[in-house]
Amino acid sequence: MRSVRIGAGQGFYGDSVDGALDVARHGDVRYICFDGLAELTMAILQRDRMRDSALGYLRDLPAFMNALLPLCRERGIRLITNAGGINPAGAAAAVREVARRLGMDDLRIGVALGDDITTRIDELRAAGAPLRHLDTGADIDEVRQRVVFGVAYLGARPLVEALEQEADVVVCGRVADASLFVAPMVHELGWGWDDWDRLAAGVVLGHLMECSGQATGGNFSGDWWDVPELDRIGYPVCEMREDGTARLSKPPGTGGRVSVDTVKEQLLYEVLDPRAYANPDVIADFTTVQLRQVDSEVVEVAGVGGRARPDDLKAILGYLDGYAGTITIGYSWPDAMPKARRAVELIGRLAARHGLRPLEQVVEHIGVDSVHGDAAPVPEDINEVMLRICARFATEAEAKQFPRLAPPLALNGPPFIAGGVAPQQTRTLLGTWPALLPRAMVEPGVEVHVDAAGAPA
Repeated sequence: MRSVRIGAGQGFYGDSVDGALDVARHGDVRYICFDGLAELTMAILQRDRMRDSALGYLRDLPAFMNALLPLCRERGIRLITNAGGINPAGAAAAVREVARRLGMDDLRIGVALGDDITTRIDELRAAGAPLRHLDTGADIDEVRQRVVFGVAYLGARPLVEALEQEADVVVCGRVADASLFVAPMVHELGWGWDDWDRLAAGVVLGHLMECSGQATGGNFSGDWWDVPELDRIGYPVCEMREDGTARLSKPPGTGGRVSVDTVKEQLLYEVLDPRAYANPDVIADFTTVQLRQVDSEVVEVAGVGGRARPDDLKAILGYLDGYAGTITIGYSWPDAMPKARRAVELIGRLAARHGLRPLEQVVEHIGVDSVHGDAAPVPEDINEVMLRICARFATEAEAKQFPRLAPPLALNGPPFIAGGVAPQQTRTLLGTWPALLPRAMVEPGVEVHVDAAGAPA
């Protein structure tokens, strides 16, 4: 029975390249897939592009390519990455430059375009796409004039097309996380686009691999203290068979753990309805998944069911949502919490006196209630606490003025820990607007280009 071995190389923007290098050296894989995007990441990339129009892709992409291309070229490993973010063409150009410096002018680089709907929003609405907020049902008119980017989640098809054109490296933008891994499965195993059970199996394995070491013992809620060598955790490696059954493992000699429990925890991560996990390629039923430990570091995944892909694609729009000003002050024993609470009162009075009116405000006592908020038990007497107040304002001028309220409290307020009142940089805030969009309005405009590294973009 035919099979293909695929490795995970990245789980988020800022991940280490070490896991991908271990997969390339010891994983015996044909493909490595890199998932660097999240909805928050898209906002970060938009802020980059607002500063420099040539940016908008993951800035660690050249470093990944520089480390991996020589080894992967030698071993015939093909790379697939969504590091293109909101500028896939710019990302492909960055890969070309790395290839040129490495003397790989014949490297074939594929780029998938068409997920960007930023300039088409009004056209799409006129064609019947309401773009209402997916969670609240709110009308897009609430933020339309402040929208700065929009992307639709594509599936695996354009990546398969690039692989069919013999791309060594495939760069894309907002392709759904699991679809990055589905693409080489479809390409190598000949699955049809209506082979729902096998496509669903691909989505399940892609979901298990998209978060790098989180399926192999990282971020594990069980006996995490017994998971070996987390400093060199092995990233997942999947052997997918033609019939849709698979084995999940990690490179030999690496740290971490592959067990039913570590795999199960990732399986249930970021899942709404496990009976209907919606992906652009298929709707997968996670409740039918069967996990079986078949070796000390190998879990078999089988029994996945699926049904026809959804008629709509998810879209994410980003809009300007004000400016953040942040104050951080440290207080120590005795009376650390009373000091911090008094500082909140004082800052509130100072803000009102200076005409600063936050649209919203978050107050955290770091180490006490940052995670659990009002539900957190507050000890009677604690050694120290860092007070953090983050306020959102309509104007940048207000956000810049807000942190300046804090320094006088160094001598004029409760006794504090020295050095804790320095004003922090004001941040432009971007809100995200999830919506649904008929796939027929997006997919006909998707383009795939495959060029040698020295060819024009």
